[in-house]
Amino acid sequence: MHKNPRIVFMGTPEFAAINLQKLVENNYNIVGVITAVDKPAGRGKKIKKSAVKQYAETQNIPILQPKNLKSTEFNKELEALHPDIQIVVAFRMLPEIVWRLPKMGTFNLHASRLPDYRGAAPINWAIINGETKTGVTTFFIDDKIDTGEIILQKEIAINPYENASILHDKMIEIGSELIMQTVDLIASGKAKTTSQPIVNQPKNAPKLNAENTRINWDSTANSIHNLIRGLSEYPGAWTMVHVGTDDAKKLIIYQSDFEKITHNHPVGMVFSAKKNIKIATTDGFLMPKIIKLQGKKQMDIVSFINGLQKKELHIAK
Repeated sequence: MHKNPRIVFMGTPEFAAINLQKLVENNYNIVGVITAVDKPAGRGKKIKKSAVKQYAETQNIPILQPKNLKSTEFNKELEALHPDIQIVVAFRMLPEIVWRLPKMGTFNLHASRLPDYRGAAPINWAIINGETKTGVTTFFIDDKIDTGEIILQKEIAINPYENASILHDKMIEIGSELIMQTVDLIASGKAKTTSQPIVNQPKNAPKLNAENTRINWDSTANSIHNLIRGLSEYPGAWTMVHVGTDDAKKLIIYQSDFEKITHNHPVGMVFSAKKNIKIATTDGFLMPKIIKLQGKKQMDIVSFINGLQKKELHIAK
């Protein structure tokens, strides 16, 4: 039994930073943090620190930012921290020389019920695919992506009104508790693991990109609505539109409703009224509620309609 194991925490975004904060606030012995290198971001290309680095600096936790996780210099610095346990939350794939270092192991918190939704965007894809439940999992890292022995797992309901941002916040609370429980089990020598079941057709969670976040109006109304939920607030489901005779502009839809109804209208046809817009899908209509037109601020649909000034809106092909 180890009462106060030396922990190295690895992560980059806000999701990871909040989990790190929970560990610190609960007096876990964080001896170092590994995070992404500072990068230029935004229009001004100002150098931006990761959320994990920003928090670690406020706590005077030693920080390492390796470009190459296999470099001799980095691994000497990591060894000098003498970690008993390494915790990984929203970081990159680790080489064996790194994850094998601590004597008690390296474990990862993953935002799904593994083996479902292995990959970079599990929160988003669970909602996009219309799931009504997901979960969080801690598992020991091995030489593949998200395939290691499961330590703990907790199921989480996905309510119909929830988008990715809401589920993200809910997962932070549940995930941080699971991390602390996992550390306690490992430190006490009571951690029992189970192998991930083999699934013939696994549900994957690939990285989000311009192609898989674009709305396909040849889909059903419900599937488009779920895409919008699954990508809100970031990066946002998008389509290209013409406002009147203007050139095509990007329109991001952050919130929507839908109705399933038989109709004979062409897919993508837009119907505009004083207080709503309906867009024809294969089996009904999608009604945007919160949107952002390229060059404009985010707004509700009534404000957007008022700003059209009687110009017609068309979906660009």
